[in-house]
Amino acid sequence: MNNIRYQWTPFLMYGQKMEVKKNTVIYRQGEQGKGFYYLDRGGIKIILLSDNGHERTIDYVSIGTLSGEHGAYNGPYLTTAITTSPSVLYYFSDEALSNVCRDHPHAALIFTNSQIYKFRLLAEIIAFQDSPVEQQMAHYLIRLHSVHQNENVPIDQTSFARYIDASRITVNKVLHKWKLHGLIELSNRGAIRILEFDKVREIAHREEESEGILLWK
Repeated sequence: MNNIRYQWTPFLMYGQKMEVKKNTVIYRQGEQGKGFYYLDRGGIKIILLSDNGHERTIDYVSIGTLSGEHGAYNGPYLTTAITTSPSVLYYFSDEALSNVCRDHPHAALIFTNSQIYKFRLLAEIIAFQDSPVEQQMAHYLIRLHSVHQNENVPIDQTSFARYIDASRITVNKVLHKWKLHGLIELSNRGAIRILEFDKVREIAHREEESEGILLWK
């Protein structure tokens, strides 16, 4: 993901700067697209609404990256985006995107690479849906670490449960198990600090749940 961060920064002059409050809906799933956004400061969570009305947080947008690319050229928004803190964004209409690509032809490749990354992320989420909860948690904790570029991941247990679509009780049990084994620390301010990154990554990448059992012996 680091290779796509800040690549759109040189084109911010083409966008419309927006300063928005926490919990602002940037776009909604199913709405006709009217452009896309660049996150300059703050935070955005991405929510997917299933056919039965169940909401799941599937991603957190990294500062310096795009969001809502599927809304370009009147495409429908495939997800909902909501700010998690006061944020500064740049809005790019279809006309703005066309102007960027006209003046800077390589921008089209940057935009396409961002789209490809989002589709890979969606495929990744689908691939992990049937994995054991502990493996999903490890995978997404590493994912959030890469988003925030910090060993202290600012997410509470309730939000984490929504992120992996599990119960808060289940998430709490796994987190306290990791804490007991010295893999993480839990903050009262709603953050998870990774102490043993390699071990968490080992859990995320194991192919069989039994391998995880051996890890704790």
